[in-house]
Amino acid sequence: MKLRLHDLIDFARGAAFLGTGGGGDPYIGRLMLGRALQKGGKLNIIDLADLADDALVVAVAMAGAPAVLIEKFPHGSEAEHCLRAMEGELGRPIDAIIPAEIGGFNSAIPLVLGANTGIPVVNADGMGRAFPELQMVTYSAYGGTVSPLVLTNEHGDVVTIRSKDNHKAELLARCLFMQMGGSAQICCYPMEGRFLKKYAIAGTLDIALGIGRAIARGRSGGDPFEELLSFLASTEHYRHSKVLFDGKVVDLVRKTGGGFTSGVASLSELDSSDASFEIVFQNENLAARSGGRTLAIVPDLICILDRETAEPITTETLAYGQRVKVLAVSAPDLLLTDIGLRSFGPQAFGIDEPYRPFEE
Repeated sequence: MKLRLHDLIDFARGAAFLGTGGGGDPYIGRLMLGRALQKGGKLNIIDLADLADDALVVAVAMAGAPAVLIEKFPHGSEAEHCLRAMEGELGRPIDAIIPAEIGGFNSAIPLVLGANTGIPVVNADGMGRAFPELQMVTYSAYGGTVSPLVLTNEHGDVVTIRSKDNHKAELLARCLFMQMGGSAQICCYPMEGRFLKKYAIAGTLDIALGIGRAIARGRSGGDPFEELLSFLASTEHYRHSKVLFDGKVVDLVRKTGGGFTSGVASLSELDSSDASFEIVFQNENLAARSGGRTLAIVPDLICILDRETAEPITTETLAYGQRVKVLAVSAPDLLLTDIGLRSFGPQAFGIDEPYRPFEE
């Protein structure tokens, strides 16, 4: 995969779409990646299939509450600082890095790190979307260990967590995110290439770029939603998609606390002020409901887009009065197995209802 300066707007847009409202501000990530490339950084993006079986790979991300990025921009050196600390923990150089998720900002951070260090970036991730907690990745669901988990912030603080339980590591890290200003750079899940070939979601960087390009094509001559739905139908992971709702935001309850941005968005049809549709979110959009019925629920993707331009809207930028369309998109197959649903299904978020594919 090649990714150049002129691709970054489309790439960031597609990654924001796959972030399902979370993953951090794609605009900030795009600026950081553009600066790294303008300074002479070189990207080496490799296919999952081309990864050596014995390659040492770590997942890279920013973690915490996405809303924090609105006021606390990353310094830019946190990712490399974190990576070098991880190499110190492991006692050897890291051969490649992989995104933890394909959300807006978190799709760019591994690429910025790769451009600045020359370390290859794997064209894959651990979700095929974004989720709010560290154990909510395929790497964990299928037997990977998050430890050692290294956290750094803009002040150069470094903390390493070692835990035998991935969820316990998440709980410990969540406390540290708050002490580090609401978010932190992380390196985690040291894995071998042979493991990732089985359990990573392949090709998602490519797909993000394709989504952004499809929306751009639709804007320039046609309907961006038609182009988007057509492109999604051509992919392996996101074969099913449809518009769930077309309307406006009439109420928004949102709070940042505990290291998350959580809340409920209420929507109505354009010619009404009475809410008839709601979306529950915790960093990412978790459930879409109307008239007492659940129309889509995790791990399926629920994406809120501007109804004219199809620009994805993140949970921290969602606002009263916005005219939007809500899309549901099928999740990658690795998230839908019995093992996957234990990690990514409704019960993992405390939602007491079964998962049902939206297309059914």
